[in-house]
Amino acid sequence: MTPSATGEFDVAARTLARHPRPLGGDPLKRVDRPVLSLSGMVLNNQTGTPEQLALKRKPPWLKAKVPGGAGFTRLKGIIDEHRLHTVCQEAGCPNMGECWARGVATIMILGDTCTRACGFCNVKTGRPQAVDKDEPRRVAESLRLMYEGANLKHVVITSVNRDELADGGAAIWAETIVRSKDACPGMSIEVLIPDFEGNWAALQMVIDARPHIINHNLETVRRMYPAVRPSAKFDRSLELLRRVRDQGVVAKTGIMVGIGETDAEVLELMDEVRAATSVGNGVGVEILTIGQYLQPTRNHLPIERWVTPEQFAMYKDEGLRRGFKVVESGPLVRSSYHADHQADSLTDILQSRRG
Repeated sequence: MTPSATGEFDVAARTLARHPRPLGGDPLKRVDRPVLSLSGMVLNNQTGTPEQLALKRKPPWLKAKVPGGAGFTRLKGIIDEHRLHTVCQEAGCPNMGECWARGVATIMILGDTCTRACGFCNVKTGRPQAVDKDEPRRVAESLRLMYEGANLKHVVITSVNRDELADGGAAIWAETIVRSKDACPGMSIEVLIPDFEGNWAALQMVIDARPHIINHNLETVRRMYPAVRPSAKFDRSLELLRRVRDQGVVAKTGIMVGIGETDAEVLELMDEVRAATSVGNGVGVEILTIGQYLQPTRNHLPIERWVTPEQFAMYKDEGLRRGFKVVESGPLVRSSYHADHQADSLTDILQSRRG
């Protein structure tokens, strides 16, 4: 054997000693079971009709009640008469009947086109239209109609991401909050905000408007972010929640389950939220919502599992044990679920509520 060949042999031997597997890698020889298998999601679109994953049949515990009741009818009448728009209707929320009957609704500002493309979300993606500077006034007037005519007691305001704007839409957010508080003094206001790409000056504009609750959903566990929220950062969202809570505003977050996470990762997320946001005043995020992920269309991330009511009950117990003051955990839970009760118990809005 020539010296050159001997040298090459020694290099290969040392490499195999450090990495005891065939050169080039052999994924079939890994011994630990993969956390998430994608084998069942592989589609063959090379020949014939393009394949699509079939939507999974819902289990019996995911049946929602048919909307009805005096409160629901009264609020629906105001919305229809004045051609107002709510996320409740457009998203087909399963809790719409229950929420409207209690005087709770959700609206969306800053248009209907998002600059991001999250794997779970059914909101249109693309280049948004120009910002409507009159929107805060019109939103406040719409809420006043529902507040005075249908006893709306709590509103959740959300928005698309507007990453093309220097402030991410924060100025519109702040003006909408201030005008809505003036128009509806006895109504609690919760905002479900984007991350503003970590622009903390923009976030401060929203905090300074002093809504009763500021919600920013983590949506999923840390490991799933590349698939579920590719334009977001888990730690950036934790920092946003910490800043909200450090300034004395009630902070809230929520996640979906059934999208590929494990129960252990859900509990780990709870620990991370408490640890990251309890620095300073020691209170941390107070409200956590957990609900079943439902695949909007065949083009969105598939449902990996149906989480049972018993598992949701376990999440609630574990969340309360870890220090969250309120944990809403159930198959049909969404961000606004029982939001009026949260405002009543954790803010000073009861002093302004009408009888």
